[in-house]
Amino acid sequence: MPSASRTPAHDAVPADGPVVGTGPGATAPEATVPLTSAHGGGSLFDLAGRTALVTGSTRGIGRALAAGLARAGARVVVHGRDLSAAEAVAGELSTRGGGGALAAAFDVTDAESVDAGFTAVEAELGGPLDILVNNAGIQRRAPIAEFSEADWDDLLATNLSGPFHCARRVAGGMAARGSGKIVQIGSVQSSLARPSIAPYGATKGGVVMLTQGLAADLSPRGVQINTLAPGYFATELTQALVDDEDFSAWVAGRTPAGRWGRVEELVGPLVFLCSDASAFVTGQTLYVDGGMTAVV
Repeated sequence: MPSASRTPAHDAVPADGPVVGTGPGATAPEATVPLTSAHGGGSLFDLAGRTALVTGSTRGIGRALAAGLARAGARVVVHGRDLSAAEAVAGELSTRGGGGALAAAFDVTDAESVDAGFTAVEAELGGPLDILVNNAGIQRRAPIAEFSEADWDDLLATNLSGPFHCARRVAGGMAARGSGKIVQIGSVQSSLARPSIAPYGATKGGVVMLTQGLAADLSPRGVQINTLAPGYFATELTQALVDDEDFSAWVAGRTPAGRWGRVEELVGPLVFLCSDASAFVTGQTLYVDGGMTAVV
């Protein structure tokens, strides 16, 4: 049963809208280029006064992304299947300041659960979400001849149907308001292949095309949709690979930056994609991978 719990929120501060040029290709004079957010009154990267839900944010990359949005001023909904785990993370984020946090639990693979979950969240927030981060995802590894149908179905349901269900649920309201941000979490496997993870790569490639299709549908209505695609990041979920000396040596050698990524290094790119700083960025995939996708 979807449910949500609440902690105090941060009040929004009104601000003047941005100044823009006129005519094809026109730009505003340098002195009038807006350096403040149209929503929160701070910098272009300020998320004060906005609400964001990050799916799968009780651990790993999702937890770091939720914490980063909270630090940027957003009121964050921490999501997972386990409400108690989501409440624990939300409570921790609330003690750090920012816009406050609440917790929600629903199954992203089930359309009815998604609808009920978002309805509960909106009731707790007292209004709709401004930002959706589709982070929830799973991995399955096996040579393709040994890959089970059950694992294939699980990957599709979580990694591709989940973002579809959640994006569809918020799309109408965002389009009606003329604003909103959807960020999908892809992967270097959105464009690069490795042995034993062909189905995973197929789902992450699908995320990129879903993003582009959503941008075609929604960007004319003032909504920006982009993909944030991490490379190899050290988390509790990848610890076994980090501890594998041969694999870590491969990561270091394959990545121009020469190391695993740190989850906090995803926060800046995410805040950019969720803020007014990216108002003219939509349908794009931003790889945060230490240069892995730039080289052969």
